[in-house]
Amino acid sequence: MGYMLYLTFIVFVVVSVKQVFAHTHEHVHAHAASLQNIVALPNLAINSVPVAVQEHWIRRAKAALTELVSPCSFSAFATVIVNHTSSTAGEIAAIQNCTAVLTDPHGPHKLTPSQAQAAFADLSLYTNAESCPMCASAIRWAGFREYVYGTSIETLILLGWAQIRIPSIEVFRQSFDLPHSARLMGGVLANETDPLFSWQFNPEFPCPAGCARQNGSTTCRPV
Repeated sequence: MGYMLYLTFIVFVVVSVKQVFAHTHEHVHAHAASLQNIVALPNLAINSVPVAVQEHWIRRAKAALTELVSPCSFSAFATVIVNHTSSTAGEIAAIQNCTAVLTDPHGPHKLTPSQAQAAFADLSLYTNAESCPMCASAIRWAGFREYVYGTSIETLILLGWAQIRIPSIEVFRQSFDLPHSARLMGGVLANETDPLFSWQFNPEFPCPAGCARQNGSTTCRPV
């Protein structure tokens, strides 16, 4: 009888330990999964770049929109690429332009393609809205030091923009095999970038400066 009780106790202890381990594993897994979706706060000086500098370049990306013919361009996406020791002024176009600048045989840098590729490790990409997964992948393959965005894909969806629902953090999560690392920062000056994407599908949202809805139109046009 005592032997049977002892075996019962052993089985009970083993089962209890397994239950505790399973519960702990589920808790750790759930906690880890939640951590996987966290992006660094937008008020941090990542890689020794002050917040004021990050905000300056997000605003510079915004300012690029004023250089367009229309003050109310429907697709108000803008990007700037920066070297925080010296600077170079949509993500793919910015990467292509930056490559052209770096490899221009008559320009100041005159880099070979391989040298230009290596130079991206010292560059930061600032964009006023989170990149689509294709552009985020290109950013990772290019090897940027940092990728900083303003408005999130989640916000773009809420504002009516059609998006592939794969956030940049997921692209970064799945690109750990690449030979270079990169920092991801989001939500920088989102309070200033969100309005750029808020009027296109919402007729009650004010038009950008210099534009108006006229004659019952829901589209903002230059005035």
